[in-house]
Amino acid sequence: MRHNYKGRKLGTDASHTKAMKRSLTAALLYNDRIKTIESRAKEIRPEVDRIITWAKKGDLHSRRLAIARLGGGEQNKEIVREIFEKVEQGMFADRNGGYTRIMKLGPRKGDGAPMVIMELCTEPVQKKSKKAAEPKKVEKAKKAEVVEDEVIDVEAEAVAEEEAAEELAEVSAEVEAEAEEAVEAADEAGDAEAAAEAAEVAEEAAEVTEAAEEAAEEAAE
Repeated sequence: MRHNYKGRKLGTDASHTKAMKRSLTAALLYNDRIKTIESRAKEIRPEVDRIITWAKKGDLHSRRLAIARLGGGEQNKEIVREIFEKVEQGMFADRNGGYTRIMKLGPRKGDGAPMVIMELCTEPVQKKSKKAAEPKKVEKAKKAEVVEDEVIDVEAEAVAEEEAAEELAEVSAEVEAEAEEAVEAADEAGDAEAAAEAAEVAEEAAEVTEAAEEAAEEAAE
């Protein structure tokens, strides 16, 4: 039962695991990059972040805690001194965490263990610029202008159609009135053929007038 034990099983006993984590952490802080197994890299990441956080504080107590975390010794004291000096010079100043990066390399030949490269993120953080959002606003404004132009064109076409239908209705009404007058004149003159032709013209004019009125109503809608 693994009660009160946090962390990963790395295939070794407790003392060996502790020594291995110290060694990998010191190697990463000294070389800025190491190649190891993925589980070991993820296990030492909190240790590296904790030491860099102490280096940001920069006081004597934090320095002694970092040396004790690496196991003491002259070599580890030199590593702590170097990382404290780098942080004091501005490294990691714009980062509030996430000081390491893990890049996968694939399985190792032989046992298939997943290999990774773990490195310190020493480059400055690139803040998102507001200029990237401006083109979207410009595109939206252009689309709105295009939609407005299309609406104006549609309204203009509808008005033109309505005016044309009204003019056609007026012309048809005039033709119908002239045809009725011709029918009345033919009846008075007693010409049956002329009256019949005038009646046909009047009927056609009435049909055209009805069609023009319907078109005008549709255009108005």
